[in-house]
Amino acid sequence: MRVTRGIVVLVIGAACLLVNAGRALTQAPMQDSLDQLAADYWNWRAVHQPYNTDDVPRIERPMGLKRSWSAAAVAKQREDLAEFTRRLRKMDPAKWPVERQVDYHLLKSAMARVHWELDLNRRWQRDPTFYLDQTMTAVLTVLLPPPPLGDARSHELIVQLDNVAPILEEGKANLTEAVGPFAKLAIDALAQIRAELQTVARGVGPLMTAPDREALGPATERATAALESYRAWLEQRRPQMTQEVTAGREAYAYFLQNVALYPYTPEQLLQMSREEWARAVVSEEFERERDTRVPTLTVPHTTEEQAQRTADAEAEIRHFLSAHKVLTLPADFPHYTVRPMPDYLAALRDFGELDDFTGPARLNQNCVRWLPVPSDKLGYFDGAAARDPRTILVHEGVPGHYTQLWLSWRNPDPIRRHYYDSGANEGIGFYAEEMMLRAGLFDNSPHTKEIIYSFMRLRALRVEVDVKLALGEFTIEQGARYLADMVPMDAHTGLEDAAFYATAPGLAIAYLTGKTQITDFLAEARFRAGDSFDMNGFNDSLWRNGNVPIALQRLEWFEKQKE
Repeated sequence: MRVTRGIVVLVIGAACLLVNAGRALTQAPMQDSLDQLAADYWNWRAVHQPYNTDDVPRIERPMGLKRSWSAAAVAKQREDLAEFTRRLRKMDPAKWPVERQVDYHLLKSAMARVHWELDLNRRWQRDPTFYLDQTMTAVLTVLLPPPPLGDARSHELIVQLDNVAPILEEGKANLTEAVGPFAKLAIDALAQIRAELQTVARGVGPLMTAPDREALGPATERATAALESYRAWLEQRRPQMTQEVTAGREAYAYFLQNVALYPYTPEQLLQMSREEWARAVVSEEFERERDTRVPTLTVPHTTEEQAQRTADAEAEIRHFLSAHKVLTLPADFPHYTVRPMPDYLAALRDFGELDDFTGPARLNQNCVRWLPVPSDKLGYFDGAAARDPRTILVHEGVPGHYTQLWLSWRNPDPIRRHYYDSGANEGIGFYAEEMMLRAGLFDNSPHTKEIIYSFMRLRALRVEVDVKLALGEFTIEQGARYLADMVPMDAHTGLEDAAFYATAPGLAIAYLTGKTQITDFLAEARFRAGDSFDMNGFNDSLWRNGNVPIALQRLEWFEKQKE
């Protein structure tokens, strides 16, 4: 599942963040250190990291920022990155303790991601949907936490709406290598944008504080006009755009080796995908044969009923984790909750995931997932959640993403508190599903096991689609049809998935590659420790360091075993 993946803006010292991030980076501090470099880098990244429909929940950004993707702004990002890289290369971690070596390589990988974004994948030059992420996903980000909006968020909504027009104008200037299939995605996404933003204004206006409530109408109209102009601009130019969606094998290999730190070639990923797919199909078929006389799962009649089912399921899972000594949840860990989706969020649901995973500044607040009205006609994931909320809970909530992010944000090492790539996060989410399946959580509901095996099959197929899109062996339409036929899943979700993976190569492989690395890591740790192996302790470490690539976690674990 695309997690996820959205949320919040930082209501804290935005002024301090902006000062730190905007200061001259051409000179390192007189006495540089890894901690100082990391603090400077993460502050800078909070300002400049692009929005996308997967990472919305993962970082906190300063409020009130007028963002820019002009050619000059991109050139400044490159200049800053070069300086960060120069500072890192001046350090020699060879004699450092292993945990500090891991921090060093974590930062090195994080910086490689920026190079990937700016110079290799280059969505800012190739992908018209990139500018919808920088505008509409930014608007959605403000609105995802539950009401009331308060003064800070009311004003931030106006700021983000006012950012729309200048960012789209920068996009028109930047898209010198625009890809036609990506342009079509943007055109289709904006087909009903006027009605959608009017729905947002009607729903959000009463929740805002004055004077921003009065500013909402004019700001919405300016944003709408700019988005409609952008759509018309794309329609006019699309026939002349390239049809080449892939960034190329060399760029893809760079991502695998330097950003995600995966020990796999594209060909190995394809083989891994086919093996996992076969295992999932066989497991699901055995389960289905056993379950022919078991009553099917029912969909709740109302969102209130589904919310109660979810609350009961979350309590069951928390008890299960403790009773079976699977993972330690601190006493002050909040809850993963669900609420009925308001119209103003439903209007924006194509621009991001509807989860408020909170953030480092809101560790005492419950996570919220916004629910559509239960129905037999819901899409692949929403339908699964309606039939048994545990299917989504274990990946998105407890013990999945929300738990992992919350624990990571409290990591005593500040360098490791920052999300930057999906490999470890999605790997843990996928691992959590199979972990809970094998541990027996779903033994009381055989048809739920079938759903988990179907998820497993989808995650395997996503690898094949991601790799073949990246290598130019699939078009978006071919990838979508492949998912719809092979999972199987609804055509809309298949197209949504394939389109997203084409614009963000390397994301769809994160589930299986991450889980495979984790299971290899766990098996080796168990073998070396023998009967003294502590599964609870292993998982606690994995979740606490869940923002760190698995390859680095493995290195640290085994090096420490030697001490």
